[in-house]
Amino acid sequence: MNIKPLADRVLVQPDAAEEKSAGGIILPDSAKEKPLKGKVLATGDGTKDEAMVVKAGDAVLYGKYAGTEIEVEGEKYLIMRQSDILAIVK
Repeated sequence: MNIKPLADRVLVQPDAAEEKSAGGIILPDSAKEKPLKGKVLATGDGTKDEAMVVKAGDAVLYGKYAGTEIEVEGEKYLIMRQSDILAIVK
């Protein structure tokens, strides 16, 4: 994959959605919760007003409706602004 986000944008690979509920019931795709955690794969260079705080390899939490979903070679990714990221998970 050769994607380089621009400005203050970040490329995130979402974690996999839960396959089973707490009771052990297998969930269909339509009932799965959208993951709110992922791994940063690439970042832009930032803007003159905002330096990039996140870096490739960081685990991050983001909002439920954050970013734009894209699909490359069968894999789903999100491109979002750095300001859509809520926290870095250590």
